Amino acid sequence: MSHTEVVLATHNGKKLAELRRLVEAAGLPVVVLGLGDLPPYPEPAETETTFEGNALIKARAAVAETGRITLADDSGLAVDRLNGMPGVRSARWAGSGSGDVANNDLLLRQLDDVPDPHRTAHFICAMALVSPDGREVVRHGVVDGRLLTAPRGENGFGYDPLFVPDGYEQTTAELDPSVKDAISHRGRAVRAILVDLQDWLDATRGTGA
Repeated sequence: MSHTEVVLATHNGKKLAELRRLVEAAGLPVVVLGLGDLPPYPEPAETETTFEGNALIKARAAVAETGRITLADDSGLAVDRLNGMPGVRSARWAGSGSGDVANNDLLLRQLDDVPDPHRTAHFICAMALVSPDGREVVRHGVVDGRLLTAPRGENGFGYDPLFVPDGYEQTTAELDPSVKDAISHRGRAVRAILVDLQDWLDATRGTGA
């Protein structure tokens, strides 16, 4: 069976590896390309106020530039004590161009006097799937948890070293990748949207309903 090239609109190598693991586990006849595998193009500003809106901005731009079916996510951390922030600003919480360490440090300072029972938070992912023929779908994934007072673990990225999912003692940066994939917000959103992708591929090959 021939494989279809699908773009994940990101330069984040860890996100790309995560999606490739999930696609392989699902058994889809798909080769996942990251933006680093393709000729560069001007990437759009993420100007929407929702995860879904920003995911669609990125996916639509990549489809227009590459002519391929594209997946794009917008994900972030919503902290209850901060009224849902950093939210869509999660990747740039400490300022434009800020990295994970700076973002985590700022968040810890903002929660410095918050006791453990009130350090609840949620990882949220909106995953968009857009086709050159105009089809679009967005799926969501959420995982609930709490935030530590200091980072732990080396496996994750973003706020993973601070986030302990409900029912676990390890942070998402300490979990084995297969465990993280099974419970993470992005893993849940990807598994949901891969059903849509499979339907699209089946229809293209004339085997769909």
